[in-house]
Amino acid sequence: MREATQESGRRDPVDVRLGVRLAGLRAERGWSLDELARRSGVSRSTLSRAERGEISPTASLLGKLCAVHGRTMSQLLGEVEAAPAQLVRAAEQTVWTDESAGFVRRSVSPPHPGMRAEVVEARLAPGADLAYDAPPVPGMEQHIWMLEGIVEITVGETTHELRPGDCLRFRLWGPTRFRCPGPDGARYAVVVLP
Repeated sequence: MREATQESGRRDPVDVRLGVRLAGLRAERGWSLDELARRSGVSRSTLSRAERGEISPTASLLGKLCAVHGRTMSQLLGEVEAAPAQLVRAAEQTVWTDESAGFVRRSVSPPHPGMRAEVVEARLAPGADLAYDAPPVPGMEQHIWMLEGIVEITVGETTHELRPGDCLRFRLWGPTRFRCPGPDGARYAVVVLP
């Protein structure tokens, strides 16, 4: 995790809105920080700092919280956006970065709570290795279309090596892992159907 501040020293507005939404989700369930920590496996202090927008959560942390709250990452990030639009220009799409993991995630689809399918662009730096313990929504369908580079994707016990043009479709029931062996970075599109 990194401190959620911009060059001006102010907090990143996306991290602040995300923190407010995370606190709201916890409050909706009537959970204390201790209860959420127990359910998510994330320390109470980290949860508290994320809810206050003091830190920018990592992909792993958001993955754990999405799983506890039964949301995809796109749904959660879409909930911190302004009113839904039908068209979102590339320059206005929400980009979320986990610098420590070498992961950049762009929400391509215009966010809308009434729509199910989502398109996400993901970028992994050479050597990036992301592991998720559980899906945010069990049985969620994903289609991964490789655009550039190579990514090894492990779904359950099976590892698939994807190269440009390849497409992998699966339902998510257990752990997954995304690894970019390099030497170059990788870019792929993900279609998510919760």
